[in-house]
Amino acid sequence: MSTSATPVRVALVTGGSGGIGRAVVRRLARDGYALGIHYAGNKAAAEALAAEITGAGGRAVTVGGDVADEHAMAAAFDTVEAAFGGLDAVVHTAGVMRLKPIVDLDLAELDAVHRTNIRGSFVVDQQAARRLRAGGAIVNLSTSVVGLQFPGYGAYTASKGAVEALTLILACELRGRDITVNAIAPGPTATPLFMAGKDQETVDRLAAQPPLERLGTPEDIAEVAAFLAGPAGHWVNGQTVRANGGII
Repeated sequence: MSTSATPVRVALVTGGSGGIGRAVVRRLARDGYALGIHYAGNKAAAEALAAEITGAGGRAVTVGGDVADEHAMAAAFDTVEAAFGGLDAVVHTAGVMRLKPIVDLDLAELDAVHRTNIRGSFVVDQQAARRLRAGGAIVNLSTSVVGLQFPGYGAYTASKGAVEALTLILACELRGRDITVNAIAPGPTATPLFMAGKDQETVDRLAAQPPLERLGTPEDIAEVAAFLAGPAGHWVNGQTVRANGGII
């Protein structure tokens, strides 16, 4: 019988300094992961979260950079691998949202959404596909709005539809590598990104949509991410999980 310790799994969470990303970091830390916490602009929040993890006996480093910049992301992956000796999971939560009718949206806003959400997902997934160890997992973030036709979400939904397509193709391309690729499509979730610009009437209306009659929480989404990132979810591959409380 072997007496060697179980190897520590290592995860990089993009957008880990806030919203869903922060909840994912905390949830994976509970499972014993060593963590790379990525931030784009909020370095202080990422460092505070890393201090929280290490203060509780865990292991964490912070890495910064634009997810759409391949050089910045290569450096971020390098840092995590150097700190912990490898990489087993990437949970890509970083993204932006611009809400406006298609007829009114400035094309510069469209370009910004697509740079972060499409190019950023491609860059992060590309790095992950090159580096993950066998038994690894890539988890992308889409949105349930892809199937709900909410007015004003044209640019955002188009970008997340691309993420779902990328997820399916990459899962097929990694045949033989023992690496899964899935996406989570949250419904209305109580994050700062979701709440921004909404009055209470709008929030209440969206909260009433699921049969469970509430908004999702970042922790709800983090539980799904932890399942897909870990060994328990390893038979799920090439799927988009609509974590939305039952909105149809």
